[in-house]
Amino acid sequence: MQFPGILWSAMSSLIKEEMQKKIFRPDGQCLDEFIEIVYSAQGRYFLCVSVTKGQEVQISLLKHTRSNLDDKYEKTETWLLKDLVLLDGRESDTDNPHFDMHYDKMYTLEALSCAAKYSFARCLVQLSRRYYKKELKVVNFDTAYIEPTSLSANRGDCMVLMQICFYAFNLVCLSLCPVT
Repeated sequence: MQFPGILWSAMSSLIKEEMQKKIFRPDGQCLDEFIEIVYSAQGRYFLCVSVTKGQEVQISLLKHTRSNLDDKYEKTETWLLKDLVLLDGRESDTDNPHFDMHYDKMYTLEALSCAAKYSFARCLVQLSRRYYKKELKVVNFDTAYIEPTSLSANRGDCMVLMQICFYAFNLVCLSLCPVT
């Protein structure tokens, strides 16, 4: 039996490592967070948050394409976090993956999941505090899921452990069901 959450976590780490190696490290940047977004029917797109050597936080839109067995990533847009006027979750009371980034222009985006949208928002809030010593203006998000907690601050081990427990519980429940 596969563990989808754990499998995604491992795949996510590999994707992050590959993007770091091919796109961010050569530019002297460190990739902090990324999410996959729904952007176009052609190719996969990722919204990435990186920190430059000069400690500028950048948000980049990367297009992923595959040619034979080679994965290619291309930056199609780049914005600075310090120029972000507002991050709007659009609807805080629904499970909604859409959000808007307000710069001089508004960019409407859709994450693959609501959890990814919140992960992205949490990252931006934390980096704004760390590098710019200011609060990022965020609206229409449930703040309980954006503010750092011990679980989200050390999410790697905790999230994997939670996923293992969740799937183990499901396996126990399934084993108790009678087979017809």
